[in-house]
Amino acid sequence: MAARQGAVAAVNGDFFNIEESQHPGVQPTGATSGPAVRAGRALKAAVPDGQRFGWPLPQGGSTEDVFGVGTDGLARTGRLTLQGHIRTAGHDTLPLRGLNQYALPVGSIGLFTPSWGATSRARAVCGTDNNRAAPCTQDAYEVTVRRGIVRSASSTPGSGQIPADSVVLLGREGGAQALRALALGTAVRVDYHLASSSRTPFTFALGAHSIVEHGRPFPGLDTAVAEPRSAVGAARGGHVMRLLSTDGREGTSSGLTVSELARLLATLGCDTGAYLDGGGSATLATRDRTGHIVVRNALDHGAERAVSNGVAVYSR
Repeated sequence: MAARQGAVAAVNGDFFNIEESQHPGVQPTGATSGPAVRAGRALKAAVPDGQRFGWPLPQGGSTEDVFGVGTDGLARTGRLTLQGHIRTAGHDTLPLRGLNQYALPVGSIGLFTPSWGATSRARAVCGTDNNRAAPCTQDAYEVTVRRGIVRSASSTPGSGQIPADSVVLLGREGGAQALRALALGTAVRVDYHLASSSRTPFTFALGAHSIVEHGRPFPGLDTAVAEPRSAVGAARGGHVMRLLSTDGREGTSSGLTVSELARLLATLGCDTGAYLDGGGSATLATRDRTGHIVVRNALDHGAERAVSNGVAVYSR
């Protein structure tokens, strides 16, 4: 990913929908658990906390937690919450509770844009808000909206690339019932944004979970499980961003606990810090003097894992 994008350094990003053994026949989407913003544009929102993949959240944490850089050029942690509505020609208003995410809240409607790609949307109606392993609902319905008009409908989630002039609305339970009321030819307008806990909008952001605040590690972090770790931190008031990956399954390293990771970030002068996906995903790569991208950490089983996103650094 770093080589293709011409980066000088990169670290892997958010936890993601890596497998679906709990739902036989359903394809994993590879989509991340948390929100994502790129070039100031909302790419996706967070799945319900109970649908998240990865290690347990820190106390008070949420799948809406992110790390990124604001329009002021400063790195920071924050929280991004989806706010949106679906408005129809009859002036009915429906709440929008999903954006390009692999799991929708029970009873909700989610929006899928061309950014979702060609992956099946079937996983979005599986599990519940509190139980990722719960069965897929049989009460689902989706409509395709092209240029603001409902053009087609289906009782099962579809797949395939969404055209540039179209979006798909997918509902489950109560959300499915609401979408069934939209007849073909109905005019629909969808408005949404990711509301930030910070006054400054994010230029880019991805799911990450705070473990350092005001230069101090969070209390109550896990002290038992040591693994390869990846993390990001902001130092000098956000003017410096640190990308970090540690070993833990190969060579002589035993890995770090989340508590040890937080202390390390604090030792590196980070005012705030957050952990990313780790384990077999932990990867830090930098460009060497010959111009080639080289992985710097000891990879799990010596191989890179295909991950969904990451944080990259570029040079002019």
